[in-house]
Amino acid sequence: MDFKEKIDYKKVPRHVAIIMDGNGRWAKSRGKERIYGHENGINAVRETLEAAGELQIPYITIFAFSTENWNRPKKEVDTLMELLVSVIRKESQELCKNGIKLHTIGDLMTLPEKCQKELKEALNITKNNNKLNLIVALSYSARWEIVNAAKQLAKDVKEEKIKLENINNNIFEKYLTTSNFPDPDLLIRTSGELRISNFLLWQVAYSEFYFSPVLWPDFTKHDFFQAIFEYQKRDRRFGKTSDY
Repeated sequence: MDFKEKIDYKKVPRHVAIIMDGNGRWAKSRGKERIYGHENGINAVRETLEAAGELQIPYITIFAFSTENWNRPKKEVDTLMELLVSVIRKESQELCKNGIKLHTIGDLMTLPEKCQKELKEALNITKNNNKLNLIVALSYSARWEIVNAAKQLAKDVKEEKIKLENINNNIFEKYLTTSNFPDPDLLIRTSGELRISNFLLWQVAYSEFYFSPVLWPDFTKHDFFQAIFEYQKRDRRFGKTSDY
């Protein structure tokens, strides 16, 4: 089925978040080390960004590295960091070519200095692009983000910059790392796992979830279009009934 032909371009999600899962299993099934899967997963990112561009979806967030990932074997983490630096360096010009603006969320100060440097350069190179916003979650944890926001908010209350009685959802959201972006309309997770793994816990409160059985390196435009097609079949009520 050609899912792209069935998509209503007037009802595409504004923001799609993606948990890119399955790189390790994909590599293992081929008798390779896990990093082989991460390397091939880059092609799936390119496919996804191209598909999002074709549908004119303005925001894509990808979960690239979680705070929990630091607990993986040192060899794998070190290799991942080297791969990250290499990808950022190579892809910056391609992002510009396609009008993609790069953003990052997460505890970036925990990344190696070399990674931080490459990220800053990429952010600067792409800062004037306006066709699509790519938000990369690095050393990210939703619980870390919420606790960090609470700490900053408490500090401002203590310093009397904000009154306690004025705090509401809108105020709290301003302290999140995603404060400049709309909440995701759709969350996609690949590899068949049915959980969200500490990703954007606050932001996906009313997101639609789509779980694909496809391992991330095999995820193509066709799979992305299928997710959008399935999303458009949902009845998003945001706590209301279908009658309102």
